[in-house]
Amino acid sequence: MKEILGKAKTVRELLSSAKYSIDYYQREYRWETKQIEELITDLTSRFLEDHDPAHSRSAVKGYGHYFLGSIILSSKDDLRYIVDGQQRLTSLTLLLIHLNHLQKQIPEDQRVEINNLIYSTQFGQKSFNISVEEREECMNALYSGQDFDVEGQSEAIVNIKARYDDIEDRFPAEISGESLPFFVDWLIENVHLVEITAYSDEDAYTIFETMNDRGLSLSPIDMLKGFLLANIDDSTKRTNCNTLWKERVQQLAAFGKDTDADCFKSWLRSQHAKTIRERKRDAAPGDFDRIGSEFHRWVRDTQEAIGLNESEDFFRFIRNEFDFYSKRYIEILQAGHTRQPGLEHIYYNAQAGFTLQPMLLLAPLLRTDDAETIKKKWRLCARYLDIVLTRRMWNYRSTDQSTMKYPIFKIMLAIRHSAPAELATKLKADLDAEKEVFATSERFALHGTNGRQIARILARLTDYVETASGYASHYEEYTGWRGKKRYEVEHIWADKHERHQDEFQHEADFAAYRNRLGGLLLLPKSFNGSYGALPYADKVKEYFGQNLLAKSLHPNCYQHHPGFLSFVAETGLPFKPHETFRKDDLDARHNLYRQLAERVWNPTDLLAEVGA
Repeated sequence: MKEILGKAKTVRELLSSAKYSIDYYQREYRWETKQIEELITDLTSRFLEDHDPAHSRSAVKGYGHYFLGSIILSSKDDLRYIVDGQQRLTSLTLLLIHLNHLQKQIPEDQRVEINNLIYSTQFGQKSFNISVEEREECMNALYSGQDFDVEGQSEAIVNIKARYDDIEDRFPAEISGESLPFFVDWLIENVHLVEITAYSDEDAYTIFETMNDRGLSLSPIDMLKGFLLANIDDSTKRTNCNTLWKERVQQLAAFGKDTDADCFKSWLRSQHAKTIRERKRDAAPGDFDRIGSEFHRWVRDTQEAIGLNESEDFFRFIRNEFDFYSKRYIEILQAGHTRQPGLEHIYYNAQAGFTLQPMLLLAPLLRTDDAETIKKKWRLCARYLDIVLTRRMWNYRSTDQSTMKYPIFKIMLAIRHSAPAELATKLKADLDAEKEVFATSERFALHGTNGRQIARILARLTDYVETASGYASHYEEYTGWRGKKRYEVEHIWADKHERHQDEFQHEADFAAYRNRLGGLLLLPKSFNGSYGALPYADKVKEYFGQNLLAKSLHPNCYQHHPGFLSFVAETGLPFKPHETFRKDDLDARHNLYRQLAERVWNPTDLLAEVGA
């Protein structure tokens, strides 16, 4: 083996000192939403443990440090090829691009210079510091803040765009404004990676295999199994448990990377966690936190508290509890993947990428619950969560894991092992106690980072109007989840300020009003290119050939659509045609959407579910 160099580097040192390349056979980028969410949660949570708004920027030097792992490089032909770590470095670059955009919202003298960590210029040519030719167009679009159509692109490009969207959705709102440069300073100066460089591919891969114990290292699941089985005295029962464990873990692993570990975290948190780290500096991790990072050790340390004393306790823990909750976890994953009658809200929350949903759905379950009781509890919890998430989006509140884990943990404790009627009452009371509802944000509008949220809300409103009027559901078509994106948000007003100068003297005021929810529709992607710039009088004729929510702008919709007319009469919703679409019309439409939202996401539906 030739010379090997290893050195700990900060993010700044790592990304400003060299350009990295990736061999053609390693260019797939496969991180999923949960890996991005974990990265953001880990980084932002560690930063917030030390951050105080009263601090000066220089105080960041004294904040705690964070180790992001190692990368292994092969240096050849004056280029540095990433053998291990490209998923992490690509994700880190996407995060830096997002932070670069966020910094444009703060005064220039407060911004941290990070452009050189994203790209560099050599001989007049700009290229990204992780240089892969097929990614350049997509990365340039993300860096420039432009939309990028992934249709027909490779898996790596599709995933890069999706994970950047995840970062936009999940980066906590509390790290913004004056706190943002503190976080950027901390990220590039206090987050470290170990860079290991070999001078041949063979040596680099030998290091990689050695560091990973040639694939034989024990996972937390393996270590937990070993601990539990070792405490079962009866060899027949021990064999029985081992067989069950192996089969179930294989079933879980078939759903994707780390799904098996996610199941254990959701199960143990839902049934046994009693504490969570307090939101203050130097607070000790609670059950929730330790289960998330070291659930195998947590079970060992708390074995008596969770009832593991005798051999029979360990047997029942696997044979009864693990078996029951892991089966239910798989069923939740299935309902989140494919919309199932009666469990639609699980699907909607999974679409929103809310990874704490399984934990909440497992919390009220008892092993004695029959199938219908389980589904009833799931309908209640998923509908509650759907209302919480949508209200927060409507009020420009974050729904990322680091923000939501505290309120979700609190309600999880409150509903643990609750019967359906009690569960419905508790969940509705929690919703009724919320101050921010749909009526508290009359100016809900499209802005730079909530486009996907707006699109999902419009899809739900459109689908509700159509199915309540007797039409078939086209929800999956509208959202394009796990498929091609065929629909997009359409502005009813074309981007032509001159047409509205009698109502908006300043172009900025017009642009802000144009983005309000009442001025938006969900229409096929081709529509905007063909009709988007037309005056409203021309566009409304085309709307009549689209979905029912768009069609309702046209007078003819109120003549020969008995199902729709019955729906309007029964609900009393203020639908009406709009022959013109001025400011007052947009206001009326906005009010209609709000009232629709209050019906779609109505807390009283929880009581109706249990017949109360």
